[in-house]
Amino acid sequence: MPLSSSDPSALHDPAGFGDSHVARVTSGELVLIAGQYACDHEGQVTTSDFAGQVDQAPANLGHALESAGPGYWDVAQLPTFIVDHDEQKLGNLADALRRIRGDEPPPQRLLGVAALALPGMRFEVDAVAVRP
Repeated sequence: MPLSSSDPSALHDPAGFGDSHVARVTSGELVLIAGQYACDHEGQVTTSDFAGQVDQAPANLGHALESAGPGYWDVAQLPTFIVDHDEQKLGNLADALRRIRGDEPPPQRLLGVAALALPGMRFEVDAVAVRP
C-alpha cells in the first residue's frame, strides 16, 4: 500500500472523530479530487437531509477516485466542509467514514462554514489520494 497512517502517542487518539493525525506517502502519484457533494448527474443537490448528504457525497467521491485509479484506501487526506457545524453532525460524519474505512480513517480537516457553492448544500468533501 502506498500510504501509512499513524497517531503519535504525544497526541490524543482521534479515532472517535473518524480521523488520523498522520498519513505518509510511501510511493505513487498524487491525485487531487475536487469537492464532492450530494448531487445527481445534473449537479442538483439530491437531498436537504444532512445525514443523507454525508452518505451521498462520499459515494460521489468514490466515483471520482475510481476514475483516476485510487480507491478509498488510497486517500491520504480528507478535507470536509459542514454548514452550521455542530457535534451531532460530527457524529454523522464519523459514522460515514467508519463505514468506508473502518478503524483506519485518513487524516481529516473539518471546516465549519456559513454556506457552500449551491443552495441546499450542507456537506462537501475533497480528497488527496495516492495512485500506486
